[in-house]
Amino acid sequence: MSTPRGCTNLKLRRLSRTVARLYDAEMRPLGLNGAQYALLSHVVRLGPVTPGALATALGLDPSTLTRTLRPLQEAGWVQQGPGPDARSQHWVATAAGQDLRSQAQPHWRRAQESINRQLGAERVAALHALLDACADALEGRESSVGG
Repeated sequence: MSTPRGCTNLKLRRLSRTVARLYDAEMRPLGLNGAQYALLSHVVRLGPVTPGALATALGLDPSTLTRTLRPLQEAGWVQQGPGPDARSQHWVATAAGQDLRSQAQPHWRRAQESINRQLGAERVAALHALLDACADALEGRESSVGG
C-alpha cells in the first residue's frame, strides 16, 4: 500500500484549475465560463428552483450561490421570483438564458470530449466514481471508497 505524498488540497485544486480552463475556453465565445454554464444548466433543468435546493444540487453554500448567480441575473439569463408562499423565492431561467444554454451545450460537449480523449474515457469514468465516493465519505454518507 502506498503512502500519499504531497497536499491533497493542492493536487485537487491544480486538477480543478486545469479542467476549468478547458471548459472556460469553450464557453468564452458565448460570454460564459464553465461554472456559469453549470449553474445556468442547473437552473434550466431544476427551475423553478429554490435557492436552498439549487445550492444543495451544486454543493455550494448560499452566499457563494448568490454571488455566482448575480452575473447571470444581471445579464438577463436568470431571474428570481416569488415561490409558492410569501416567504419563499425561486430561480428560473429566462427565455434568453434557455437559448444561451442551448447554444452552449455543444461547447460543453466539446470540452468534455476533449478531456475524455486526453485522459481516456475509462480513466475519466474511474475518476468520476472515485470523486463521488470520496465526496460521499467526507460528507459522512455511505460509499464504496476503496472497494
